[in-house]
Amino acid sequence: MTPILGIIASQNYPRTFGVEYLVIAGGGGGGMYYGGGGGAGGYLTNTLTNVSAATNYTVTIGAGGAGTTSTSVKGSSGNNSVFSSVTSTAGGGGGSRFDRDGLNGGSGGGGSYDDTIFIAGIGGSASPSGQGNAGANGASTRGGGGGGASASGVNQTGGDGLTSSITGSSVTRAGGGGGSGSGVGGAGGGGNGSVGGSQATGGTVNLGGGGGGGWGVGATPNGGSGGSGTVILKYPDTKTITIGGGLTGTTASPSGGFKVTTITAGTGNVSWT
Repeated sequence: MTPILGIIASQNYPRTFGVEYLVIAGGGGGGMYYGGGGGAGGYLTNTLTNVSAATNYTVTIGAGGAGTTSTSVKGSSGNNSVFSSVTSTAGGGGGSRFDRDGLNGGSGGGGSYDDTIFIAGIGGSASPSGQGNAGANGASTRGGGGGGASASGVNQTGGDGLTSSITGSSVTRAGGGGGSGSGVGGAGGGGNGSVGGSQATGGTVNLGGGGGGGWGVGATPNGGSGGSGTVILKYPDTKTITIGGGLTGTTASPSGGFKVTTITAGTGNVSWT
């Protein structure tokens, strides 16, 4: 026979559970005038074990970095995304004509090209490692592609992102931005680079894609902005999540014994009961 104190202790002892997560940071903005593409936001996925009910866990959704409007300023890096102790690093901004090298980040931004001294910029690296890949170097009159979650930028082309089915559907996220000169963004939300008078496109919102690099001539040579990140949480359907103030998120109907909550903006806390 189980002692009464043992029953009480088992009822009050916190029951922990696991939460599968996908945390993607904001992508980097593209450079201007032979601008490099922005690097994709860092991509981290795993399971956080020993999650306790009635405990607050911090969530932050990283915004994408701005595409630059100056030939002397790189594209801005994005912003980190966070779930509890997990921090996904922002994508690096792409280089510009007179500030050539791409920035390091979850994935690195692409380098630019300075046609006044005929020097190509160096692509940014993936730092810390394990969240993405490097951006490509610039080349004559064109920018390098930003790195993506599954591949480095290659020439003008942004690196592809990674595919996940955490929501129940297969979605590719965290593609690098294409470099200027008609560079194509990587699969997973990478923006396209521009040529002539066209405008570079931004990375896709909530996919963490890098922005495209801006071309050297025309009315709109600016770099494209990086796409914002996201935090996706999958947990047992016996649990109910509370999304705190300051966060924007939705929870899908239970399926296969799990619920999935997708958080798309803000900073705040989540908890479970």
